[in-house]
Amino acid sequence: MPAHRLDPLLKPASVALIGASPKPDSVGRGMIIAATAPGTPSRIYLVNPAYQEIDGQRCYPDLASLPEQVDLAVIGVANHRVEAALQEAVAAGARAATLFGSCYLPEDRDPPLTKRLAAIARAAGIPICGANCMGFYHLKFGLRVCGFPPPDWIKPGRIALITHSGTVFSALCHNDKRLRFGLAVSSGQELVTTAADYLDFALAQPDIRCVGLFLETVRDPAGFVKALERARERHVAVVALKVGRTAASAAMAASHSGAVAGNHAAYRALFDRYGVIEVDNLDDFANTLRLFSGLRDLAAGGLASMHDSGGLRELMVDLAEDAGVPFAEISAETQSKLAARLDHGLDPINPLDAWGTGHDYEAAFADMMTALMQDPASALGVLCAETRDGFHLVEGYARAMREAFARSDKPIVISTNIGSAGSDVLAAGLTADGIPVLSGIASTLRVIGKAMTYRDGLRFPPPNPAAAPAGLRQKWQERLTSGEVLSEAESLTLLDDYNIPTLPFALAETASDAASAARRLGFPVVMKTAMPGILHKSDVGGVHLSLQDDDAVAAAYEDLTSRLGAKVLLMPMAARGLELSFGGLRDAQFGPLAMIGAGGTLIEQLSDRQFALAPIDRLSAGRLIERLSLRKLMGGYRGMPAVAKTAVAEAFANFSVMLADLGDLIAECDLNPVIADADGCVAVDALIVPARS
Repeated sequence: MPAHRLDPLLKPASVALIGASPKPDSVGRGMIIAATAPGTPSRIYLVNPAYQEIDGQRCYPDLASLPEQVDLAVIGVANHRVEAALQEAVAAGARAATLFGSCYLPEDRDPPLTKRLAAIARAAGIPICGANCMGFYHLKFGLRVCGFPPPDWIKPGRIALITHSGTVFSALCHNDKRLRFGLAVSSGQELVTTAADYLDFALAQPDIRCVGLFLETVRDPAGFVKALERARERHVAVVALKVGRTAASAAMAASHSGAVAGNHAAYRALFDRYGVIEVDNLDDFANTLRLFSGLRDLAAGGLASMHDSGGLRELMVDLAEDAGVPFAEISAETQSKLAARLDHGLDPINPLDAWGTGHDYEAAFADMMTALMQDPASALGVLCAETRDGFHLVEGYARAMREAFARSDKPIVISTNIGSAGSDVLAAGLTADGIPVLSGIASTLRVIGKAMTYRDGLRFPPPNPAAAPAGLRQKWQERLTSGEVLSEAESLTLLDDYNIPTLPFALAETASDAASAARRLGFPVVMKTAMPGILHKSDVGGVHLSLQDDDAVAAAYEDLTSRLGAKVLLMPMAARGLELSFGGLRDAQFGPLAMIGAGGTLIEQLSDRQFALAPIDRLSAGRLIERLSLRKLMGGYRGMPAVAKTAVAEAFANFSVMLADLGDLIAECDLNPVIADADGCVAVDALIVPARS
């Protein structure tokens, strides 16, 4: 393998354990046990001036006394001693460091210790794991760096884990034998080395099939995006559990580790762009990692499942509908194969209740799962059954699934019906051999649904957005850098420049001009106040709809000018249609973000919206539209014709191109409503706020 910049940290030839100690249950003792476990390929040196030897191994007073310059200095000392220890490590030529301590001091100076440590590392050009971390296990390499000794049963596998939570590191690495990690990193505060760096390293390891990310924040957005691009190219599944989605948890993240959680809508758009599988809880996180650590990718088609309980099969059907997981529509040929192996009274259908008398159940289960996997409509097979060691029935199930797995080229999974700790040897062995054992039907189905979405997403190429019209950024740059919010007339003109459909409009400052404009535009018309500084016109009674004649226009003008001022905007009354909204903002981490969702009065009532990193193309916009709940109304309802979804997608794609082109010039943009009908869509109101406003 070619050298990686994190090799001195994660694949060191030599390691110094600073603060090594013989004291039971101490961090100094824990890191000795971890680092000197059998199979460790690195040369391990103990460093502590208080001891001459520990467990028969020489202990050195300082790094300068070591027989070589070490690659990695592991610093397991109290917070007040960390800075001096890191300075000593740099002076001694160490090429990387791991810091376990929180590095918070009760009466610190400015800059605080964490910033001083980061400055030392950057000046020396060395990576650091931590501070405030559990360390890392590079089990494929054979090294364990941790202040708490791991259980002796942990073994290398096909999963990489990068977590900002030390407890998540411990929970996943130390408790479930089904989860086997090639690499697991507790990255802590990420003083200089970030999740993006570890992800890049993990993707360079050929045996890694999936990567789990437990994230508070992304500190290197550009590097993170580049790594996600690489993961998508390699078809390595990335599973993310992003915390800080709510304001309360985001504030806790900031106070806990200084992590700025960021706009979760932007993270969802980022994950969507690069096919990251986002989950909401640790149960789904662990199950997804187990599923993708298997040896086979999902085939095309739906789920085929087998059960030894009719009642639990019915529960499976209910939960599958909740999760949006389709069952494979198996062929008559497959049904015939199943019927030949089923006991009398059982139906040869999918999902399959396979338990009858139990006669010859092991061979029958193997044959029936094989038949299901040979059906072209099946993407994967799931046997729902509990696992435990020493019970002949489930051991027979395991042998049956191994036999079916050997006869097929599709993935086969065992799902327990209830949640389980996964500590039994049977489940661990099946998972290691490529038949993942997942916990709980509900979580399993959610995970399978996400896996199907990931599979289907790989078929789509990256967005290929249209180029922005030439010269428009230069045309609008001076106006947008003035700092003043654009008037509605300016906003509509800007949208029209970028090929976003709008209605014609006219401005008027006298009653006669208003009447002339109305006749020219054609009745019925809408009249709105156009006075500067009024951003939300309806809140102040600044809009009159469906003005049918000259008298109505005169009355509306009199009302608006008497209360708000003489300047008004008129436009034709839009045809009846479905009200959508387009929105845009510039995210501090990931750039321009475009939103499409429910509009008009529904925008306050429904959380029906989808986000994308701008720019996108029409096909990507169409896929976003298909995720809206409003898509059900787009096919026509209550006498309304079907909406021209292709035209809506084209308009939204153009809107995203505008956001990307104007980039840092726009802080936020709100088009509401955008009225869609059978002929297309049109933006009838717009608010554009410059970045300097």
